[in-house]
Amino acid sequence: MKYSNILLLPGWQNSGPDHWQSLWEAQHGYHRVEQHDWMRPLRGDWSARLEETVVDADGPVVLVAHSLGCILTAWWAAHSANAHRVAGALLVAPGDVERPDIAAMIHGWAPIARQPLPFPAVLVGSRTDPYCSFEQVQALGQAWGARFVDYGERGHINAESGLGDWDEGHAWLHELAGDVA
Repeated sequence: MKYSNILLLPGWQNSGPDHWQSLWEAQHGYHRVEQHDWMRPLRGDWSARLEETVVDADGPVVLVAHSLGCILTAWWAAHSANAHRVAGALLVAPGDVERPDIAAMIHGWAPIARQPLPFPAVLVGSRTDPYCSFEQVQALGQAWGARFVDYGERGHINAESGLGDWDEGHAWLHELAGDVA
């Protein structure tokens, strides 16, 4: 798979320089889907930007989503006529936008789309994620038809989790990318 066909979907406030997504972008040349407003995310705007990026890609894509990027992936896949262009998705630490405290900060993202994803997916969840209970992340994995990985007590699986460039996650990405040319 070409590096330009691996799309990074950060969550709310983007992924900082020490986040594994940013490290993968710098080291491997993957393409970050830039949003117009990282601080005030609008589901419709973010979905339109993902749609545009997938349609403009020169072949199948693999999505690498973190936090709100996971919620975006599920919503977009449930509403796009172009979801068939996605060869797979690595979904990491979805944020629970239906939880009242998070919904108060990130408006307009509930409800979470719970249709099975029309492409293979791996969902990596932590038992100690402050933004999504372990029960909820497991339920989302089941609803989306994703292979679930219990990643133990790793917080929000971000820069603060001490993952560095996160070799394990990169191995899961390579599994998903598989033989896609």
